[in-house]
Formats: sequence, C-alpha cells, structure tokens
Amino acid sequence: MEILILLIGLAMLIVGANYLVESSVAIAKRAKLSDFVIGLTIVGIGTSAPELLISISSALNGHGDISLGNAVGSNICNILLILGVTAAIKPFTIERNTLKRDIPFNIFTSIFLVALLCVDMLINNAKGFALSRIDGIIFLIVFAGYMTYTVRANKAHDEYEESSSSCLSSKPLWLTIAIAIFSLSVLLWGGNLFLDSAVILAHNWGMSEAVISLTIVAIGTSLPEFITSIIAALKGNPQLALGNVLGSNIFNILLILGASSLISPFEIIGFSTTDFVMLVFSAVLVYVSAFTLGKMKVDRTEGIIFIAVYIAYTAHLLMK
Repeated sequence: MEILILLIGLAMLIVGANYLVESSVAIAKRAKLSDFVIGLTIVGIGTSAPELLISISSALNGHGDISLGNAVGSNICNILLILGVTAAIKPFTIERNTLKRDIPFNIFTSIFLVALLCVDMLINNAKGFALSRIDGIIFLIVFAGYMTYTVRANKAHDEYEESSSSCLSSKPLWLTIAIAIFSLSVLLWGGNLFLDSAVILAHNWGMSEAVISLTIVAIGTSLPEFITSIIAALKGNPQLALGNVLGSNIFNILLILGASSLISPFEIIGFSTTDFVMLVFSAVLVYVSAFTLGKMKVDRTEGIIFIAVYIAYTAHLLMK
C-alpha cells in the first residue's frame, strides 16, 4: 500500500510540475518576458518544484536528512544519470559561455555547501552537520546575485530568441491562472503523499532516511528534469537538457536548501564523506569531460561512464 501511495504521489508531482510549467510559460508570454527569463526562472523553478516542496515539508516535519539528501541526491542524479542518458542518446557540445560561467558556478555551489557545513560544525563544536537560518540567508543572497548577474549578462549579449511555446497559450488568461493554482495544489498534495510514504518505507526496509532520500526520493523528484532532458535529446536539442540540469542543480542547493533551512533549521545525520565527494565529483566531471575524448563535447562513451558511476554509487548506498 505504501509503495502504491508513493507512486500516486510521484505521478501527482510529475503531472503538477508539467502543467505548472505550461501555465507559467503561457502567463509569462502574455507579460512579454524573454525565453531566457522564462527558462531560468519559471520553467527552472517549475521543474524543481517537487524538490522544493518535499525539502520544505521535510524540514518542517523534522526530517532534515530528507531535505539535504533530496538536494544532494537530485544533483548527483541530474548529472550522472540524466546527462549520462542524454549523451548516450545524443552527444552534445558545451557552449563557451556555459563552460566559462554556468558549469564553474555549479561546481562552486557544491563546494560552497560542503564548506559551509564543515565551518558550521567547527564553530558550533557539533558532532554532526546542521543548516541554520543564517546559512539559509547566505544561500538565498548568493542565489539572488547569480540570477541578477545571469539575466543582465544575457540581456547584454542578446543570446536568446523568442521561441518557446505552451500548449495553454491559446487559453483565456483566467483559465491559465486557474490551471497554475490547481497545478501547484496538486504538487503540494503529491509532495506530502510522496514524503510520508518514503519515510514509512525507509523504516520498513531498515534503511536510513539519508539513504532513501539519496536514492528513491532523489530519482523521483528528478523525473521532471529526466523526462524533459530525454525528450529534448530525442528531438535533437540536448543543449536544453544541459541547461535544465545545471539550472536545477543550482536551484537545489541555493534556493531549495536556502528556503528550507530559513523556514526551519535542521540537523543532518546519516551522511558519509562519500556522499559529499560524489556531489562535488559529479559537478567537476561535466567540466572535465569537455576537455577529454571530445573537445567542448560530451560524447556517448562519456555518457556511459556517467551512468556506470551512478549505478556504482547507488549500489554502494543500498549496501550500507
């Protein structure tokens, strides 16, 4: 029964996220926002909504392990599994601006999270990690700075064209707004169902909340990004997959963990050094792959390596 509830909650997350993105794009088009602003803010945050809702709900209910594990696990899954499968389907090049700005910033956010956790532990003489409200404020300030810089930089270079569309663009504005509100409600409900069943399953299977959040919850909440990336690769547009993954990873750490710890500070137990090493390693791996087998490109061989590393890491977690 709990597995059934987990699947129902997951389905609600996916459907809710999909229609939240569609309705948000339609509303943004009415407001004459650029494609880049839509992708960076509305669509990016929309596909990260499951992670946001589950992390905040987890923090409020005293499950800090799930909040952090969801963000860390989703980031590892996004790069190793999603980009790995994307490259295996359709090898893709890495644009120069992405290599100079977005990929290094993704590495920075991963290292910044680990560094902040270690500093807090040393200052407080604690035995374990924790995220405080001050940490949340710092994350949100860095996130706001990144968003502001990126939007201004792309406006200056005029890199993006008005090409995105929504299946709801022809619908009346009142109906589009109603769909957006209903989609958000479905996301909230689905997130609670998914979280509750995941915690129960963790206990029933004898798994720690950290492990189940790094695997089941992380993969489940990354499905919107996964589906979007696979469809983009199949349609010959893998750059969309790369942008979706990098944007989601930055949101996961700065926005989601920032908001979660600001609303309800939480302690973190059950994580090993391997988990944080994998977080940083996966972020660095994308950068390194641009200079290995194919210059400024991630090819099928590298994609398969990404997938193999993710399978090995997941097996390691399950054998704990």
